[in-house]
Amino acid sequence: MSDYTKSVAGVVIRGGKVLLARHTYGRGAGKLICPGGYIEPGESPEAAVVREYREETGVEVRPKELIAVRFNNRDWYMVFRAEYVSGTPASDHNENSEVVWLETEKALEDETVPYLSKEIIRAALSGGGLSLAEYDDKERAPASLYRSFQDIR
Repeated sequence: MSDYTKSVAGVVIRGGKVLLARHTYGRGAGKLICPGGYIEPGESPEAAVVREYREETGVEVRPKELIAVRFNNRDWYMVFRAEYVSGTPASDHNENSEVVWLETEKALEDETVPYLSKEIIRAALSGGGLSLAEYDDKERAPASLYRSFQDIR
């Protein structure tokens, strides 16, 4: 069973286009969003991004940098810049009705792309982020450490 207080998303930009899915339910119904979802028990955030992209879009991705985290009084949401690996985007005909590559400039102007999705697309375009560091915490697996490598000399 998923933990509904912990969720992830990924932003995949390729050739100046961002991969978005048109959501079919809830507050996001009809909106083009960056794919993502809840973390399953024992699953790392990185593995959840890979699984969610595969399930929702048919595309294989590789999470690269952590680019945003949203907190509120009920849950948290981690966003990764992810790299396209393979696959042809297609709707899952359940959580989304279509999956599209949309030019990033158009996505940032499109009224069907919600504010949060626009903000995380901007974060992905900024080039900043925290990268995965070598880290092994056997007592609290799965465990990851993301940090900035720009300050290391």
